Amino acid sequence: MKRLACFIACLPLAAAADWDAPQQPFPLYGGSYYVGPHGVSSVLITSHAGHILIDSGTPKSPQQIAAHIRALGFRVEDIKAILVSHEHYDHSGGVAALQRLSGATVMTSPHAGQVLESGKPDPGDPQYGGLPDMEPVARVKAVADGELVTVGPLRVKALYTPGHTRGGMSWTWIAVENGKALNMVYADSMNAVSAGGFRYSGSAAYPAAKADVERSIARVAALPCDILVTAHPEASRLFERQARGKAALVDPAACRSYAEAGRARLAQTLAQEARQR
Repeated sequence: MKRLACFIACLPLAAAADWDAPQQPFPLYGGSYYVGPHGVSSVLITSHAGHILIDSGTPKSPQQIAAHIRALGFRVEDIKAILVSHEHYDHSGGVAALQRLSGATVMTSPHAGQVLESGKPDPGDPQYGGLPDMEPVARVKAVADGELVTVGPLRVKALYTPGHTRGGMSWTWIAVENGKALNMVYADSMNAVSAGGFRYSGSAAYPAAKADVERSIARVAALPCDILVTAHPEASRLFERQARGKAALVDPAACRSYAEAGRARLAQTLAQEARQR
């Protein structure tokens, strides 16, 4: 309990409080749906040949996610791949349970995959020391940077975006509705958040952390990006946009704005570390 309390204290309090708060599922665009709880995102990408799910929330999230999928008229058992953004409790804690429900293969980066398979936090994680263990996950497949995950007609591209963790990934795909194609982006956390004395300005456990998060921020900023979903939905004002109507979900500047927020957070973290020297 002490480790979990420390972990929660190291994250934005509003997000932690709302991780598993109720949230109605809703369509994003062209067969893609938001199916997560209120505070941590999960997206279902559907096809007649099977579905892809991105992220699983906390260990408390799978029941709500599965209920959302069924309420939308889809079968959890038709999920063929579960994609993971990064290897933290709030985004990966429900992977094992959703894998059991669906029989899907879990897919993520090599670093994240090692954490998921072991259930133990990565010693190089900027938040190491405040991270709880997770239920180990079976059948984890490592995907390469730029690799396409395919299920029937679905094509989802894997993009390595480390920095928040060593195994961070973002995912992109094209959704089509009424003949119009839009670029969809599921962006990983870009926050330079640390715990236990970790320093983005220099840490032996993860010396590339600052360079990694800078590259990841630049990569997300440059993406073709019509509809953005972030690992924590409030980071992209997802519900605020959805409340204004489906058309308001489209914002070609969203990825650039999200990247700017990441740059600002990194600058804040580095300034704080400089003051503590």
